[in-house]
Amino acid sequence: MTERLVLALPSKGRLMEQCASMLARAGLSVAKSGSARGYQGDIAELPGVEVNFVSSAEIAQLLKSGKAHLGITGEDLLRETIADCDGRITFLRRCGFGQADVVVAVPAAWIDVRRMSDLEEMAIGFRRVHGRRMRVATKYMNLTRRFFAQQGVSGYRIVESLGATEGAPAALLAELIVDITTTGATLRANALKVLEDGVILKSQASLVASNAAPWTEELRQLERALADRLRV
Repeated sequence: MTERLVLALPSKGRLMEQCASMLARAGLSVAKSGSARGYQGDIAELPGVEVNFVSSAEIAQLLKSGKAHLGITGEDLLRETIADCDGRITFLRRCGFGQADVVVAVPAAWIDVRRMSDLEEMAIGFRRVHGRRMRVATKYMNLTRRFFAQQGVSGYRIVESLGATEGAPAALLAELIVDITTTGATLRANALKVLEDGVILKSQASLVASNAAPWTEELRQLERALADRLRV
């Protein structure tokens, strides 16, 4: 039996709809196999492709482990989930939707804190006054640690966010946040501002290939065929 190329696509939400529209515009008909509630499908025009419908976060895990050859998901999830992202996956195409910035946001009332270097200075004073480190609420723990280290900021600790991250400072659960934003309106509504050099990542949905997956020349041909259709 010929091995099939596994393409992981979002199983629900806006990203699923946008992926379906992009594939349809490329003349690719994606249909679920079996039950309409099933999690596998096919592309009529590319019979060697098996579609797996999973959550956006699971797509990153499947690509990391090599259980999927290709996937479409947000770059933010890929870089958060996969430590050596550029070594483990190859970005084939940015899709032009799902845009969101991962940012560092602090209370707007912190008028003297405009840049990451100001944040480190404040962290020193904060610990002296309060006897503890500033708390950063976020779902992006790995991206936060890497970015803060690059910026020379060390006087903080991470509080994992399980709900609406932007509300953490007002609820006294954290002093600042790292979160995604599209327009900034929700941050402003919660009296937060993005630091001038606090954009960690400008993310969007991307078609990517797993470098850990078992590739054959036939599967590479399918990859090129799919990528070429999407470019058109």
